[in-house]
Amino acid sequence: MLIVGLTSLPHKVVRATLLVADIAIIALALSLTNLFLLGTHLSQWPSATLWTYPVLLLTGAALIFGLRLHRIKLVMLNSTDILNIARASFALAMTLLVALLVLNGARPIETVLIFSTFAFSGMVSARAIAVSILGHLRERMRNRTTVAIFGAGAAGVQLASALSQSMDMRVVAFFDDNPTMHGMEIGGIPVLAPGDLVGEVFRNSIKKMMIALPDTARQRRNAIVEMCDRAEIEVQILPSFIDLLADRGNAKLRTVEPHEVLGRGKVDLETPEVAKSYAGRVVMVTGAGGSIGSELCRQLMNCRPAKIILFERSEFNLYEVERDLRVRSSKYNIPIKACLGSVTNAERLRHVMRSEGVEIVIHAAAYKHVPLVEENEIEGARNNIIGTKTLADVAVEENVERFILVSTDKAVRPSSVMGATKRIAELVIQDIQTRASGTKFAMVRFGNVLGSSGSVLPLFQSQIEAGGPVTVTHPDVRRYFMTVSEASRLVLLSGAYAEGGDVFVLNMGEPQKIIHLAQKLIHLSGRRVYNPQTGEGDIEIKITGLRPGEKLCEELFVTLDNLRKTPHAKILRAEEAMLSQIEIAGMLREIHSAIDSGNALMLRRVVTERLDGYPAPQVQREA
Repeated sequence: MLIVGLTSLPHKVVRATLLVADIAIIALALSLTNLFLLGTHLSQWPSATLWTYPVLLLTGAALIFGLRLHRIKLVMLNSTDILNIARASFALAMTLLVALLVLNGARPIETVLIFSTFAFSGMVSARAIAVSILGHLRERMRNRTTVAIFGAGAAGVQLASALSQSMDMRVVAFFDDNPTMHGMEIGGIPVLAPGDLVGEVFRNSIKKMMIALPDTARQRRNAIVEMCDRAEIEVQILPSFIDLLADRGNAKLRTVEPHEVLGRGKVDLETPEVAKSYAGRVVMVTGAGGSIGSELCRQLMNCRPAKIILFERSEFNLYEVERDLRVRSSKYNIPIKACLGSVTNAERLRHVMRSEGVEIVIHAAAYKHVPLVEENEIEGARNNIIGTKTLADVAVEENVERFILVSTDKAVRPSSVMGATKRIAELVIQDIQTRASGTKFAMVRFGNVLGSSGSVLPLFQSQIEAGGPVTVTHPDVRRYFMTVSEASRLVLLSGAYAEGGDVFVLNMGEPQKIIHLAQKLIHLSGRRVYNPQTGEGDIEIKITGLRPGEKLCEELFVTLDNLRKTPHAKILRAEEAMLSQIEIAGMLREIHSAIDSGNALMLRRVVTERLDGYPAPQVQREA
């Protein structure tokens, strides 16, 4: 508590203490000078020497105020402060010289030289000793976390300087890729090679790594995150300089980006087919205000379409995405048109497609949150099934060239209403394709999109920020993950590869355990997982139980035998069983009847009879 008390004294008390200390040093410096030159017998000192005391002390007080020496913060003593002390010492020396010459004092030159040396050394030494004492107290009286900084550039050095004042952290090492810096010391902190990281972690008990690399070194930064993860040390990433400016200097160390927790490399989906397929075309994106829809619009800008039609039922979401795209659209000279409307309204869809000359439709509008759709199955079916059917029919009427349906891995052997509605939407599209030779239809399935609205990543991050607990439904639940950028690019590529009625999936590697993702996010955010047995850790992981409609593990396809290659090694085409036109028509009649009557149990029975894997309804529920 002593160090806290010393560093939290009122400013006026600290400044008064420094003022008194500096005046005392001036008096002491003059006394030592006189003792050295005139001897220890004070009675033999000339009167001129005694008169110099009030002159120097008054001048010294004025200089301390004028040069603000009493406002120097000890823990931030730097070269500018030393220069100001030197200026004060020189001014005092000149004042003493003038006083001795006026008063006919003895040996003025020697007196001035010795006094200025004592005064300057005394004021600098007093501050250096104070810094050393405070630092020693901080080290001895508080258990600070040992920290290393990756990046010994300007940002890293400034971070180390800021942390030198911290009551909670102590920088013990820099790591840098530049071999010319290895073996050097910056402010007493050694600069080491990345290869020494593991050894230094054990040698200095390093608990946290702070990465101070520019945004351009993203690949290297990701590699360091993985290295620290293997070494089981916490990681935080310094914001870019732009971020610091935007936050007016108050930016926090940021959390990791979605692609940094994928557990696999990013899939390269940059191919020339994308740009060629959309260049010069009028593209309509439904659900344009959602996470996937808005990212699709941003990436479409790079393909130079003739126009982008933003179709969205939420006024606020449409306003937000239009505002975001205005700057991009003016830069690329690509018109955008914001259209309010629902995909269940055929007249509105027909008017928009006809008046705007739509050539490609990307259907991203859907109710996608499993628990919400589970409790609101009638509206889920109306939007996801009837809306898709209505949109596809109008697209065929208006001679749309291509139609891409954004689907989900939850449509494979669905266990939820949401997954069932998306699977039926796929079947409806495949059925329409058999009679619509003028329009190429395609469907795209992908897993959980990291960073999208309602996904686990923003949920976990907000829970960690709030101090926990982080909620996981089941310790064995697994999911496929991809970034918003990957998902959007996959949609665009699938449109380019479409031959008619295709179902495309992305090879996303192995599914990840959600609990492992939660642990990794807690770890990378600079916290520790709470261990109830030892009582150690910061953030608790709480198991809440599977929600209605959830599966332990999602699937992207029924069997491997149904997969076919595409021009892209990471994109596969799934060939799965279809329902006949008569079966589809009968199913849609029953679904319409269930929706019109608000009969949720009837809707579930229809789905159970038509889809493999969907569980039979157990309890009568109200719509």
